[in-house]
Amino acid sequence: MEPKDTIPDGPAEPPVQVEAQVQAVEPPAPAPVVAPVTEPVVEPAPVPVAVAEPAVEPAPAPVAESGAPATPGKPRPRGRTTLLIAAAAVLGIAGGTAVGYGVQADRAPTPLPALSQPNLAYPAKALPADKVPDPLPVSQDRQRKTEGDLRELLVSKPSGARNARFPFPTKGWMSLDAYAREFKSEDYMFETLAEADVRRIAAANWLQGQYRGVGIRLVQFRSGAELGASDHANNQLDYMPYAKEGAGNAGDPIKGSGNGRYFLYKAVNKPGYLPVYQARAIAQRGDVMLDINIFDTAPISKKDIRTLAERQLERL
Repeated sequence: MEPKDTIPDGPAEPPVQVEAQVQAVEPPAPAPVVAPVTEPVVEPAPVPVAVAEPAVEPAPAPVAESGAPATPGKPRPRGRTTLLIAAAAVLGIAGGTAVGYGVQADRAPTPLPALSQPNLAYPAKALPADKVPDPLPVSQDRQRKTEGDLRELLVSKPSGARNARFPFPTKGWMSLDAYAREFKSEDYMFETLAEADVRRIAAANWLQGQYRGVGIRLVQFRSGAELGASDHANNQLDYMPYAKEGAGNAGDPIKGSGNGRYFLYKAVNKPGYLPVYQARAIAQRGDVMLDINIFDTAPISKKDIRTLAERQLERL
């Protein structure tokens, strides 16, 4: 191999250039062409491939529709914006509160009115009897009339009527438990009226003719936060339109009363007994609730119950 490595007619080429030709596996070229070949000639080889690939690839739109990114990257942290907004809101509230307290603290305190009133004066002793002012009339103070003996406000029995032999009223008064026993749910009525703070109950009973019985109840409540008389009257009026517990009709209003009404019941017929007719009137005036019942074996007219209720309401 050595005799073929040299050319006798010309000068010998450098060994480095020969090795570059062998590595490039190219055909022999003239000396002027081989001379500029250096190490940078090897670099352009990957350039056409790297530049041409992006132009051939499809548009990124289909990749976005599928939801899969072309190249997975570092996931973006979530909640950072929300955290910043929340922190800013907290700082704003705290700062505003601090500024508000600072402004109030810098202001001069407002002087309070004096606790003592020097202009108020009271007489050293009570006024003489001739200088005492007259009390308010009943038209301006309704409780004045009911502060006395409540039994005196009961309607007097008509002529020819006789006192009924009922065990409940005692000298015109009725106890709370006796009044509660006149209702079907006596335990419930007793607890409800006791909580409503019943003060006293005035009662009257009489008989007219052979079988007609009349009962009047004036239920007075103590003054307080509870509207005892109004609530008791409304509770009784609520179930009266129902046939099972009440009269089965809406009734008629009582003249001169804001919420008072009177009712006629249907006759109760049982074999072997006389029919029973009933009429009832319910109203309220101030702290007194009135409850009137009429029973008879003959039909009761509306006039009878209405007239009695109006008379009793006027006395209150």
